[in-house]
Amino acid sequence: MIRRAWALALLVPLLVTTPLAWFALSTDGRRTTADRADARPVALVLGAGLRRDGYPSMLLARRLDIAADLYHRGTVDAVLVSGADQEPVAMRRYLLAAGVADAKIVGDDAGFRTWDSCVRAREVYGVRSAIVVTQRFHLPRAVVLCTAAGIDATGVGDASMQARGLATVYGWLREIPAAVKALGDTLLRPEPQQMSPPTGTLADALRAPRA
Repeated sequence: MIRRAWALALLVPLLVTTPLAWFALSTDGRRTTADRADARPVALVLGAGLRRDGYPSMLLARRLDIAADLYHRGTVDAVLVSGADQEPVAMRRYLLAAGVADAKIVGDDAGFRTWDSCVRAREVYGVRSAIVVTQRFHLPRAVVLCTAAGIDATGVGDASMQARGLATVYGWLREIPAAVKALGDTLLRPEPQQMSPPTGTLADALRAPRA
């Protein structure tokens, strides 16, 4: 009985951390930096919450800074911002202030979780190839989920440890159970919470001239 308890105590952590390790290994060649990223039509920026004043949280602002950098480098031609409710509105305002043309920004307000954002990017907005932008702790899972949704996805991640150490450590710890759930998403492929029509036309954004 004691041996079984010890075996279980060793086995459970191994089982719950295996998906996270697999995600990291399987996406190693698809995660890069803004200055090394290969060109893709779209940057998909995943939501990370708003402050009480409606301004993007620090982690979200750092994601948007990367997206703006990719846009100004010419690495991406449009930015799809995906989050819940008012997040895309705040994300658009931030990108506009960073010099991204309004016509080049498309908002999805039904990105309630990473899987939903990836599936909706593919099925609702027609994204076939994209650079996913998030924090580094979240990036392997995001790339795996977008790939499973049918997107040729690479990713650029923000190294947020020095800016938000506690939030980053929490993010890494949260990825352990989140990776287990994400593995289920890749296998079961559930429908997003909403499959509503797009709130903007990405094809128009890609055709629009750069300001």
